Order: sequence, then structure tokens, then C-alpha cells
Amino acid sequence: MLIDTHCHLDPAYFADPDAAMDRARAVGVGSFVVIGVGRDLAPARHAVALARRLPSQVAAVVGVHPHDATSLTDEAYAELAELARAPEVVAVGEIGLDYHYDHSPRDVQRAAFARLIGLAKEVHKPIVIHTREAAADTLEVMAAEGARDVGGVIHCFSEDRAFAERALEMGFDLSFSGIVTFKSAASVHDVAAWAPLDRILVETDSPYLAPMPMRGKACEPAYVAHTAARVAALRKMSLGDLANATTANAERCFRRIFPRD
Repeated sequence: MLIDTHCHLDPAYFADPDAAMDRARAVGVGSFVVIGVGRDLAPARHAVALARRLPSQVAAVVGVHPHDATSLTDEAYAELAELARAPEVVAVGEIGLDYHYDHSPRDVQRAAFARLIGLAKEVHKPIVIHTREAAADTLEVMAAEGARDVGGVIHCFSEDRAFAERALEMGFDLSFSGIVTFKSAASVHDVAAWAPLDRILVETDSPYLAPMPMRGKACEPAYVAHTAARVAALRKMSLGDLANATTANAERCFRRIFPRD
């Protein structure tokens, strides 16, 4: 069984998330970690509601994406903190830094990132980190705010081995998305082949970053099978063994057991 450890299934992307999950189950994807982030907290509420409706198959993650860091008012933080305490929520995220678009000023991003690491420490849950073109600052904030105290995931891994080594040392797992199937992603291929087997996950980041051979289509959880197959090939192991390992890793990281049927 595979777990899609990072997908966005709120109505902004999927009119019928149940149908998307059914298509995924048909190809061996049994469970879903659904990320609730957006311009407001509606996606976070949706992720929690979905996890409450399908508790054996869906786990929720709630946070504020760095694009939307300016939305983290005291009022929003208070509601997010309440959502983060829900038993259906397994992590705080995705949070971090994105210097590619700079939709929020960088100082605001760093402040929000630090504050949300603090929230994760308060609720005793791991964090899911988004980092793009901000590797040094991401590691700096993680270290300064004691992110190793909660651990978590570097989602949609797109950095190099040096970054991976630092993240692993701080107790973070590495999650590979469709990027690992792209021919141009040599550094990601290197890390996917090298990283310890007990520290890797697979994800889609649906509806983004559809893997080869689905490139150009809207991504959905079923496509994690293509990503897993590529990681297995890079590691010269069977897809079944890779699926077993990444499922066990997801359960350890998110501190919950997912059904095997």
C-alpha cells in the first residue's frame, strides 16, 4: 500500500475529492495526508472535516503557506491553533519560506514560519515544511526555533544532498513528489537514491507537479504510484518494498497507523 503524504483536496482544486480518492485506491493508494492551506482558513477547516468523515483513510495537516504569511493575524492564529489541536490533525503545515514568488514579504514569511514552529511545539506535533529558493534561511529558522524538537517533513524535496544532510540531522524526513520523475532534476535523483530508506516519503502535492508520464495534467493522488515507481527504480529496489518502507515511515512521522486494506 502507498500513502500520498501530501495532497490538497479542498474544493478550490477538486470538486469531488471522494472520486479522486477512489481513483487512487484503485491503483493501491490506501490513505491520504490532506493539507489545509490557502488565503484563509477554509482549506484547513475542509481538511479537518474530511479527516473526521473518513478517519481511517484521511489525516489532516493545517497551517499557513508562506505565500499567505500576511494572512496570519492574531485572530487567524487563534483559530489555527484550535484546529491544530484536533486529534484528526497530525502536523502543522505546510509552513516555511518561498522566495520564488515573494507573495508575502520575506521578513513576514520568516516571522510566520517561526511562530508556526512554536505552535507545533505547543501542540506536540511535527511540521511539514515548504521551501523554495530559500534553503539557507529555511535551515536558519529551523535551527533558531528548535524545529528538531518536533521534527517532520521537508515536503516536495527539491534541494541537494547538503541540504538533505542538514534536514536529516535535525530529525526531518524527505518527501519526494513528481519532481523526482523529471529528467532535469539531477540533484533530487541523487538524494532519492542516497537517503536512508527509513527516512523517505512519497507524495503528489496534488493538484501540482504531476509526475511523468502524466506531466501536463492536473495532478491527483493516484499519480503517487508513478513517483514511487521512480524512487524505487533509483534505489534499485522493488516497488512493493518501497511502498512498505514509505508507509511505515509515514506512520512513524505522523504518529498514526493507517489501514492496510
